Amino acid sequence: MSSSNIMGELFSLEGKIALVTGAGTGLGRHFSFVLARAGAEVIVTARERDQFGEVVEEIRAQQGLAHGVAMDVADARSVAGAFEAVTGRVGVPDIIINNAGRTVTKALLKHDEADWDGVIDPNLKGTWLVATEAARTLVDAGKPGSIINIASILGERVGGGVAPYAISKAGVVQLTKSMALELARYDIRVNALLPGYVITDLNREFLTSEMGDKLRMRIPSRRFCELEDLDGPMLLLASDAGAAMTGSCVAVDRGHLVSGL
Repeated sequence: MSSSNIMGELFSLEGKIALVTGAGTGLGRHFSFVLARAGAEVIVTARERDQFGEVVEEIRAQQGLAHGVAMDVADARSVAGAFEAVTGRVGVPDIIINNAGRTVTKALLKHDEADWDGVIDPNLKGTWLVATEAARTLVDAGKPGSIINIASILGERVGGGVAPYAISKAGVVQLTKSMALELARYDIRVNALLPGYVITDLNREFLTSEMGDKLRMRIPSRRFCELEDLDGPMLLLASDAGAAMTGSCVAVDRGHLVSGL
């Protein structure tokens, strides 16, 4: 067997079912296509059906397997209902990409309770609800699994104007480690990806502006990440290539976290 075949099998997701939250746009949308190309049957979720329909259609147009399910990650009943629908229609997901979240950018003293709840609920509570529901479903089915929580480098460092977001992502880092500890006995791995600043259609204008350029110059490599930079690390954690990894928090940031103080 050639080395390329061995590597292909190691990272293959053939026969796996992968569920992605917040999959209508940005990172979640991108991850859905990467998982499908790796062979997984993908469950594309978002709060509203019109947010994921296009993604499902595009994956199917590329000969991939995809289904859409509405899920509000911050609502326990919505999460439980979505998992019940998925398991009844497709099967128990082997891989969970816990990606849904949002931020509010303003000075600390300008944030109000609605801002706090609007960020903490989907980012931290939602990650916990989805991960624990996924874990219960896997345990009941007697299946191993991989849960990948999408945190941020702001979970380990801090930036101005995004206090609730940074706090929520720090919580996701600790949630990942706590779940990894308790779920290892069930052969369920829990890891986190910590993206740095990734260029997407939503932030491209800012990151290519004068202020964005000043931010870029604080990164040791002087480069922002592209969506594709996350593909390898995400597939490592999702596939058998990362079979011995749990409780890991993998930064993908072109060196931003190791910048000098």
